[in-house]
Amino acid sequence: MTRQIVLDTETTGLNPASGDRIIEVAGVELFNRRLTGKHYHAYLNPDRASHPDALKVHGLTEEFLSDKPRFAQIADDLLEFVRDAEIIIHNAPFDCAFLDAELERLNRPAFKQHVPLVTDTLAMAKLQFPGKFNNLDALCKRFGIDNAHRTLHGALLDAELLAEVYLSLTRGQESLVIDLETPQQQMSVASHRLDHFSLLVRAPSSDEQAAHEAFLQLLDKKSQGKSIWRPGAEASQNS
Repeated sequence: MTRQIVLDTETTGLNPASGDRIIEVAGVELFNRRLTGKHYHAYLNPDRASHPDALKVHGLTEEFLSDKPRFAQIADDLLEFVRDAEIIIHNAPFDCAFLDAELERLNRPAFKQHVPLVTDTLAMAKLQFPGKFNNLDALCKRFGIDNAHRTLHGALLDAELLAEVYLSLTRGQESLVIDLETPQQQMSVASHRLDHFSLLVRAPSSDEQAAHEAFLQLLDKKSQGKSIWRPGAEASQNS
């Protein structure tokens, strides 16, 4: 799977079961582990006030949100943007619970039923860095990602930062094959049969053989005869 959406939300509080709502949602697109520049972003009118502690985090006031659309008005656009993509979220159970609650109000299936896979970067970070702080700010600092402009939480900014964190978390998963930019470029690659190629085998010269033997003798001396580089040596040591 090559298309991924890094997603984030801001909410009025911590508990969708008690009526807390999504007030901002954003996603940025990765294709073949590269940011494409495509993104989705919306502020939402939750028809309720934010908890004071939540307001300190995101700074989105009732007045600012009062003329913004409701979730019902953006649901189709959001689901179309994420369709067929792996979704990457930091602390995915939290955001998915809010998305599920919003979709349930519209008699829609749960969020995970609209996408093939949801990946939780918080769970990934805990596996890589057990016992350490693994919030977004801590991970940005750990990977040298500049987040100095993050004075308040914002869904679009946090999604962009999380995309960089995700790429750092999964750096070891990169393929040795060069990634192509688009599906069209991938389709244009021609395949070639390799069975008609033959490898050139060159035997060592007498000087190279002499140098090799001298080096083996040095290894024998340094290892007190325990060098494994002579034929059959490793098998005899392991027997």
